[in-house]
Parts: sequence; structure tokens; C-alpha cells
Amino acid sequence: MSVTQALAEYVTNSTYEAIPRDVRDEAKRAIFNYLGCALGGAVEPALGVAIKTLAPFSGNATACVLGRAERFDALHAALLNGIGSHVHEYDDTLPKNYIHPSVPVASAQFAYASANPTSGRDFVHAFILGFEVESRIGNAVYPAHYTAGWHITSTTGVFGAAAAVGKLLGLSTKQMVWAFGLAATQAAGIREMFGSMAKSFQPGRAAQNGYTAALLGQADFTAGEKALEGPRGFAAVTAAQYDLAKVTAGLGKDFELRDNAYKPYACGLVVHPTIDGCSQLHREHHPSPDSIAGVRLRVAPLVPDLCNKSNLRRALESKYSIYHAAAIGLIRGKGGIQEFTEEAIADPALERVRAVTSAVGDETITDDQVHIEVVLRNGQTLTKFVEQSLGNVHRPLSNEQLTEKFVDQAVLALPRHQVDAVVEQCWRIDTLGDAGELARATVPRTANTLRSGRATH
Repeated sequence: MSVTQALAEYVTNSTYEAIPRDVRDEAKRAIFNYLGCALGGAVEPALGVAIKTLAPFSGNATACVLGRAERFDALHAALLNGIGSHVHEYDDTLPKNYIHPSVPVASAQFAYASANPTSGRDFVHAFILGFEVESRIGNAVYPAHYTAGWHITSTTGVFGAAAAVGKLLGLSTKQMVWAFGLAATQAAGIREMFGSMAKSFQPGRAAQNGYTAALLGQADFTAGEKALEGPRGFAAVTAAQYDLAKVTAGLGKDFELRDNAYKPYACGLVVHPTIDGCSQLHREHHPSPDSIAGVRLRVAPLVPDLCNKSNLRRALESKYSIYHAAAIGLIRGKGGIQEFTEEAIADPALERVRAVTSAVGDETITDDQVHIEVVLRNGQTLTKFVEQSLGNVHRPLSNEQLTEKFVDQAVLALPRHQVDAVVEQCWRIDTLGDAGELARATVPRTANTLRSGRATH
């Protein structure tokens, strides 16, 4: 049996009861974290630009854009949900392959559920399957795929979105195989876009394209049946080295959700150890900007490659700056949304520290570690080694911390009383008769929907 066929069979034959309880619980944490990120991004300029530009081209406005008054057809809503939920770089990440797994899957699902009756139980089940599909495909092609410059969240996320929506649509195994083929031919996204609005556009498009693939599969729109393993299939074309055995190994027993990580900082994951360690030094020593003569970082080799932006021209670039990460940690002691704004990159105190910060890749340092030396003008040297950064599977965020993060973001888009209602509803999503209620609960109560329509799908 081909890898594509085996994956399609697993998705179509999977039952909710076969999913372990701990995986279902983790899925709720992932969905909760995703929704908070979507609400935090709802007022961002990138989403506003996309909404204004694409509104004239929307079909029947049946689906919600999370945290917004506007309604779109479901395919456009999937795209827009993806942009909003990813724009802050605050969404979950699988450290083993750097996929942001929830955005493509949940963005498509919330668009679908807001336009089509969907039980909360079915929503959670489909989410788990979509998460599993994209993550396993990512495992198979990482690191060669990522090193080549592909944005792995969008290139694998299109498969996850297709799987999740396809499960909700009730696709047969044959139809799911075709959906995967259609997803493969739409897999796109490049790392050169990091630090711009186009970065969030990519997983949004993955959500939209995966949804499209599922719809066409349902309609018996045929596709090649060896999308993953074919000699000109996804793996061979996009990765110099790959291991497709990782797609099916332990399928249905080992779940990728167990390795999911939730970000405490609104930026690229690889600079989290630096923010964590520098924030500890901030709390311990409270160094002033003028007192810092130099900051020397020893980081994982990937960090200088991915996060070497020093001359910051726009806020989104700061999310990929190891120098900015050190500065906000040392001076502000935190790394929330406000630390990656136009105001933050123009802050003279942060500029001063960025200018005296250096970072060197070190093969002995893992992706979750950093060695920090802060040289003060009085001759004192402060040191800190971070073994495991906050938010990873060894130092996970608690449900209480996730809730605090959710509220901090959601109040940017909604009044606090509405946020509290959404929080309560989201934590029990698996009990909802209609998961679309949760999407609709995020529409600002003070605004009327701007477009309306009746068609589904």
C-alpha cells in the first residue's frame, strides 16, 4: 500500500473513540491557543489590507472571519483566518520540524464550521487528524525541505487542512487520496517572506487551498494517487533527502499533538531561549541600557540563518531578530505583542542594546538553548545558560498561562465581557452541538456584519 493511500485510509476510517483522552485534551489546548492568536491578529494591518482587497471577490458571505464583523465565503474566510492567526508569530509550533500546525487546519475548520453545521466533537476529531497529517509529512521531509527554503507550515499545512475538512465532509478513502493529490499540487510558501505580511499569507493560503482540495475531492475531481511518494511527488520534488516511513510509523498510536509547544513570546521560536534567558537577567539585575557595553550570545546554528535581521525597518522584521530578542528581554523583561511593534523597534533603549549585541552559531547549543554573556560598563559580566526555554514540552505553559495569553490578545479585538464568554465556550468545544457557535461568538458585538449570504461549503 502506498504512503498516500495508507494516510488517506487512516483519516477516513478514524473514530473519535480511538483517539486517546490525553490527545483530545491537548487538541482543546491547541484550538484554544489558536483562537486567542486569531483574535489578537484580528486588528492587525495585514488582515485589514487583505479584507479590503479581497472583499469584492468573495462569493456568498456565509463564513466568519474570527474577531471581525465582516463575513466572506468559506474559502476566503479560511485564508483570512490564517492571516490573522499567524501574523503575530504567537501560534503553536512543533519544535521537531518548526511547523505551526494549528493555523492551516483550524483556519479552514472554523471557516467550514461557521458555514456548515458541525458538532464540537467532530471538529476536535478532524483537527487531530489534520494536525497529524501535516506533522507527519513534515517529519518525513525535515530538515532538507526547510533548509532548501520552503515554509514548511504552508507546504505541509495544505495537507492538514485537506484532511480536516475532508473528514468533516465525509470523504471516502479514494476521495481523500485525490484531495491529498490536489493539496500536493498547491503546496507552496518560501522562507524569504519571513518578516513581512506575506509570511502569514502563506499558511492562510494553505488553509484555503486545503479546503479547496477537499471540496474537489468530494466532487470526484481526480488527482494523481501517489502525491507523497511518487517519483515526481511532494517529497521527491521538495526535499533532497526524506524518509516517508515517518508518515506511517506508529500511525494511530503515536500522536504528534503530544509534542506540541505553545509560545510565551510573539516571535520566531528559535529566539525564545534568548528572550527567556535575558528576561531572567532583567529580573535578577535590572541592567539599564546605558550600563550595557556588549551582549554576546552563543546560539543554535539555525538562529543566525533564520533570525539575523539587524537593521529593522518594520515591526514584523523584529520577530526574526536575535538582536531585538536580547534587547527586549534585558530591558523590558518580556516578549508580548507590544514588544514587536513600530514603537518597540524605534525605542532608543532597545536600539542601543541591539547595536551592541552579537550572536554566534555553536554546534554544541541545541535549538532550545542559549548561552548569554552581558558585559557591563563597570567591568562586571552577567551570564546565563538556558537549558530548556519556557513553553517547550519540558516547561509547558499551563492552562492558566494559556488563558492569560488568550485574554491579553483577545481584548485587542473584543470587549472583556465578550472575551470571557469566548474563553468559557472554547474550553468546552468538544461538548458544543454546533462548533460554529464559537466562531460566531468572536464577532464583535458592537458591529453589524458587513456582508451576508446563504450558501454553504
